[in-house]
Amino acid sequence: MTDTETSKTAVVTGAGSGIGRAVAVELLRAGWSVALAGRRPEPLEETAALAPGAASLTVRTDVARPEDVAALFAATAARFGRVDLLFNNAGTFGPGGVPVEDLSYEAWRHVVDTNLNGAFLCAQAAYRQMKEQDPQGGRIINNGSISAHTPRPHSAPYTATKHALTGLTKALSLDGRPYRIAVGQIDIGNAATEMTARMEAGALQADGRTVPEPVMDVADVARTVRHMAELPLEANVQFATVLATAMPYVGRG
Repeated sequence: MTDTETSKTAVVTGAGSGIGRAVAVELLRAGWSVALAGRRPEPLEETAALAPGAASLTVRTDVARPEDVAALFAATAARFGRVDLLFNNAGTFGPGGVPVEDLSYEAWRHVVDTNLNGAFLCAQAAYRQMKEQDPQGGRIINNGSISAHTPRPHSAPYTATKHALTGLTKALSLDGRPYRIAVGQIDIGNAATEMTARMEAGALQADGRTVPEPVMDVADVARTVRHMAELPLEANVQFATVLATAMPYVGRG
């Protein structure tokens, strides 16, 4: 199958590791063409190598830079002809465990630029492409978090951006209706990745204790994203929550 014959094309940001890598590989192995975006080329090439023979494109991208995002979507359209899916995944926790009174403005701004401004820029670029392409339409899936619902201690920047991402998801979902652009969000809790490795060793709880937390296989997240992605555009998973079953979130823990 050539690139132009592949039925669906996705853009995955933060594709060099963790959830982004797992989702990109899941889509590639399912026959999607995938543009892999991230700040470092080497991890992107490593992701592509996990699905040999699949139709992938690696594009060095800092999602907080408008010119990088524009170049990413231009390269994707030039290579594959269209964009059917954006998995808006790139993000950062920022400085962990820093009390709000000690948090630098630079650290706050870095998290906001990556998690919120970057998500907006990618969604905007995808929206423009999906609105103008023929056939019209596509899907955007934003990577929220359990932190889009409730915070961890000392997580003001991350939690604020993830709550804001929920509002962005709702607004984009409404505005996309006339153009067959479906927008949803997946909120993930304790998928086993490099970013969550500390959870298994011990995470600070609201009562001040530090205790290990259960994690789940990141492949289960990837399969959920693929399910959302492969629905017809007449159907949409508006919000999905996928979490390690026994993590301290539901009820009192």
